[in-house]
Amino acid sequence: MATNVEVIRNPGENAMGVVRRFSRKVQGSGIIPRMRSLRSSTRVQSHYKVKQRALTLLRRRAYMSELVKLGKAPVKPERRSQSSR
Repeated sequence: MATNVEVIRNPGENAMGVVRRFSRKVQGSGIIPRMRSLRSSTRVQSHYKVKQRALTLLRRRAYMSELVKLGKAPVKPERRSQSSR
């Protein structure tokens, strides 16, 4: 998905004018914002990875609740909901 921007030097035009026209064309084409968004985007995880993460989380919660029941871990206070404020 390469987008090429081409600028040809006009007769009597200096190098800075060519660079300036090139910069304007690049800005107008929207290449830079698209590349920045692609750079910071993350891949969608597969169904298997999502399932494994959920199972790990469930195991960890069960383990921590067991430690709380045995008195080996501090009791974490429950979060208040937004509607109770």
